[in-house]
Amino acid sequence: MEAAPAAGTNTTFSQVANAFADLGSHVGTADPQRTPDAVTQVAVRHVPGSQWASMTLLRGDQFLTIAATGEPARLADAVQYELRSGPCVDAVVDNAIYAPTDLRNDTRWPEFGKRVSTDLGLESMLSYRLAVDLDDVIAGMNLYADRPHAFDRDSVEMGLLLATHAALAVSAALSKERADNLQQALESNRDIGVAMGVLMTQHKLTRQQAFDLLRVASQHSNRKLRDIAVEVADTGTLDLPSTTHRRDDPPNRGRRRA
Repeated sequence: MEAAPAAGTNTTFSQVANAFADLGSHVGTADPQRTPDAVTQVAVRHVPGSQWASMTLLRGDQFLTIAATGEPARLADAVQYELRSGPCVDAVVDNAIYAPTDLRNDTRWPEFGKRVSTDLGLESMLSYRLAVDLDDVIAGMNLYADRPHAFDRDSVEMGLLLATHAALAVSAALSKERADNLQQALESNRDIGVAMGVLMTQHKLTRQQAFDLLRVASQHSNRKLRDIAVEVADTGTLDLPSTTHRRDDPPNRGRRRA
């Protein structure tokens, strides 16, 4: 496990200021869902040696790339998720910084290194865990280059500073996304409840029967259940699919025989 290097004096204040200003500008104007994209783009621009960047999210035991500046980064992430091993995965799990300078010959990740070097032309990496303030989520930032020893001490320091700053932005974005999803769920449940009440009152149905009618209408029309519910609440009516005769219920059932 590689310990995070102590911040030195090689990274100038002007470089740091420019990187933070760039990140703040992009995050401030971007939709919260685009924050990870903004972070990876800024990282490529300001971390010396970086050619591609990605951001990893770990929920439960599932790894997911939520942003990438190019296919080499996305594909390299996928190899690590498949192997459950590599600088990206281990940085997140170990809460460490990993900076392999020669992936093809790094004995810590032999299969990963050989595959990405041969198939993708990647030779160097920088991987950081982001201090995201959410209980069920862990995030990481990964930087890639196509030559050995692409990242020097300045690169590691700048990446660490950006990762620290970016963690705050990503935490805020994920919290906002979670709040929006919760609000949408509450609104959807409210609309469905109103529609069920309309159907129960008009047709003397139970809750389950009313919900089943909404579900059937949704499936038949290939529309979201919430959209059907809003329509019922607004119009007081529900369009159902026309019924067809069952095999055991012929059209002349119940008629007297001649």
